[in-house]
Amino acid sequence: MKKLLVIGHTFPEPSTTAAGSRMMQILKLFLEDEYHITFASTAAISEKSETLEYHFIQTVSIQLNDSSFDDFILKLNPSIVLFDRYITEEQFGWRISEQCSNALKILDTEDLHFLRKAREKAYKEGDDINLFSETAKREVASIYRCDVTLIISEFEMELLQNQFKIDENILFYLPFLEEPITEEKIITFPTFEERSGFMTIGNLLHGPNIDSVKYLKKEIWPLIKQQMPNAILTIYGNYASQQIQEFHNEKEGFLIKGWTDNLEEVMTSSKICLAPLRFGAGLKGKLLDAMKFGTPSVTTKVGAEGMQGDNPYPGIVADSADQIANAAVQLYASEEKWNEAQSLGFQIIIQRFQKSNFKNLFLKKISDLKNNLLLHRNSNFTGQILQHHSLKSTQYMSKWIEEKNKKS
Repeated sequence: MKKLLVIGHTFPEPSTTAAGSRMMQILKLFLEDEYHITFASTAAISEKSETLEYHFIQTVSIQLNDSSFDDFILKLNPSIVLFDRYITEEQFGWRISEQCSNALKILDTEDLHFLRKAREKAYKEGDDINLFSETAKREVASIYRCDVTLIISEFEMELLQNQFKIDENILFYLPFLEEPITEEKIITFPTFEERSGFMTIGNLLHGPNIDSVKYLKKEIWPLIKQQMPNAILTIYGNYASQQIQEFHNEKEGFLIKGWTDNLEEVMTSSKICLAPLRFGAGLKGKLLDAMKFGTPSVTTKVGAEGMQGDNPYPGIVADSADQIANAAVQLYASEEKWNEAQSLGFQIIIQRFQKSNFKNLFLKKISDLKNNLLLHRNSNFTGQILQHHSLKSTQYMSKWIEEKNKKS
């Protein structure tokens, strides 16, 4: 029996986060290849967590710094272990190497955390971006310790190979994986004339999304309202803080609606998706959803990064508040430009994010690695060095914490 263990940072919430959607897409690839999957996490299951049992995926609660995990992993004996973000690899990778050394280790970065944090720090401090941070050292070390790392963005693939000189053999480009968009589906979407209003959406615990809403409220929306006094912007997203909730103002047409259980409806009823992201990394789920549901978008260079490849962007890319506001008004008013942008979005989904373009390549990569694991690991000697040293330091720290907890 082929067994996959996923060690999750959290249990996936595909209805609230792009990371949750991404994780479910990866799980489905393994399910379709007939893997028996166990999903383990130290986090609690929330009301928005996917019910993994419906997909015949076993869920397990695990503890940090506790040898009970060793017993669990020995009994499970997985052939593959997938770490959800580098921090879970730091916490549990050494135990996997110690107890199940022949298990293939996969890291899914979701996005490069060190890139997102470096951009946020540079933005907030008004300074140049410093990629060579402590977070970068930790995340890159985790990449080396794993047999292969899944990278969601072509930009991040190039950054790791060119800036950090990481061998492409331990990296694999796996973006969002979408089902085909059929013509029958497209013709059911409301037209330009049938749609109204602006919208945005996102997990409002996520720093880039929080900043984006504040940017809209304080700088961009007043400029749009000067040109479109009757315009309405609706913001959807779970976990909004009190400050964000207090932005709700019906007179200003600035509406905070919270979580939605019908993404297609709110996307297809809106004319434009606004995503003025000033920092971030990876691919932006809201912009992919906008393309999927035929809703042109206005975003920044950071937002558009990795989305369109060599294609024109399906909307408008701008970076200052006045440029974003003018672009939003312009796209909202022009049916010709709006239809062109919508069509480009459908093309990009088909060309760049269709599941069938990546499924077989991914499964072949996994099969080849499993069949040639020793040779592959010997070619990544840096990873073996880091595995040796970090395993020892993390192992002894964890055992010290475990003993301390027992005495307490």
